[in-house]
Amino acid sequence: MTDINAYEGAPEAEFRDFVALLKPRVMSLVVFTAFVGLWVAPADVHPFIAFCSVLFIALGGGASGALNMWYDADIDAVMRRTQNRPIPAGRIEGGSALALGVILAGFSVMMLGLAANWFAAGFLAFTIFFYAVVYTIWLKRWTPQNIVIGGAAGAFPPMIGWACATGGISLESLLMFALIFFWTPPHFWALALFMKSDYHEAKVPMLTVTHGRPATRRHIFAYTLVLAPFAVWLGLTPVGGPVYLAASIVLNALFIHGGWQILRRTEDAAIADGYAVEKRVFKLSLNYLFLHFVALLVQNWVGAW
Repeated sequence: MTDINAYEGAPEAEFRDFVALLKPRVMSLVVFTAFVGLWVAPADVHPFIAFCSVLFIALGGGASGALNMWYDADIDAVMRRTQNRPIPAGRIEGGSALALGVILAGFSVMMLGLAANWFAAGFLAFTIFFYAVVYTIWLKRWTPQNIVIGGAAGAFPPMIGWACATGGISLESLLMFALIFFWTPPHFWALALFMKSDYHEAKVPMLTVTHGRPATRRHIFAYTLVLAPFAVWLGLTPVGGPVYLAASIVLNALFIHGGWQILRRTEDAAIADGYAVEKRVFKLSLNYLFLHFVALLVQNWVGAW
């Protein structure tokens, strides 16, 4: 494949463009949830091993992002919010992104195995495969359930962190997985409600495109109801407690209320105020997940104290 940067006048790649390939915003969520999973696990982990484990999980997440951007370059070139990404903007050639993703994937898995254990390393390898192949190559362009099933990839990091500490899986790590897994659809569908034209033009079968906005609103509300019991249940396990439970109950009440507001909205009302409610619930969803994992950390510190 010809290097796009070889053409006269083409923009040259900068270091920040290669960082952008790793999807740093997504990586920050991977790092944080993996760290929490490792930190609250019932095992003593040397600080250096913990640091290396989270670092290599982050690099694995970055590898997934690079592979995703390589394969989705055609979609990114159409969607307004992704047109300035390094590949569609012509700053990085697709083959370079593919090579970076493959190298980082192999390096991160091998180093995590050496730093922590090979069960966690195998789990990381499966997660990279799931995001890059199952979600990006298969589900994303094939089914409106892409976000539902593909959301598992983003839900694995706390389980990997837990596995780094314990070498296995437990109810607590499964509930952390469920928290992210059932949060993902209402989070992304709220975004899709006010970004539908992007997905439509890129021919991505998002629920808003295949089933319409009214059906999407019903699905958002339904998933907030399904999510709440799993989120609260985590507070009843050994990693939970009163601090986490109080935070979870409040956050789930707010998220369900937001889903109810979205459900009751008509499209005319949404257009009239520029999808203000949908945008507010989308922002709430970001805080929802972050604060749940912060509450786990605080609960752990309170319990230790």
